[in-house]
Amino acid sequence: MSKMCFLTLKKTMFGNNVSHSNRKTRRRFLPNLHYHKFWLNSKSKFVNVCLSKKGLKIIEKYGIEEAILKFNICKI
Repeated sequence: MSKMCFLTLKKTMFGNNVSHSNRKTRRRFLPNLHYHKFWLNSKSKFVNVCLSKKGLKIIEKYGIEEAILKFNICKI
């Protein structure tokens, strides 16, 4: 499974570590992802999704069903 948020589609970014002498080495910036289980009333079952902290805050604000409709996600 890729390191990508189910809701916001945040994924790994690439950039540089920059030292004091301005030497650059490549690195990865990983999103803050966590697996979370939600109950879907429409399907009467639990779904396990990988979310970033931002995605979790969106679901806490709107609810899982409305967030899926708002972001046009049809994977579930």
